[in-house]
Amino acid sequence: MNETVVIVSIVSLIVIILLIGIPIRLTRFIGEGIARLVIGALFIFLINVVGDVLNIHLPINLFTVTVTGFLGIPGVISLIFIQQYVIS
Repeated sequence: MNETVVIVSIVSLIVIILLIGIPIRLTRFIGEGIARLVIGALFIFLINVVGDVLNIHLPINLFTVTVTGFLGIPGVISLIFIQQYVIS
């Protein structure tokens, strides 16, 4: 696809959003969800770096990031438990 078409599409989408507006709650909900997913991915990355010594490796995919991001430490513990005892 041509770069001009992509740029014009993005700019026109931004202008439409600015003219119509997005409800504040929806924007806040989406922003918090994305922040939790990013934090979950970073946390799994840190678990993989530290867990290399203990032979713990969690794949970074949408499911594991979502579980880690929204459940936090209990989600990570459950993912490690599932990997070590259920899957193996």
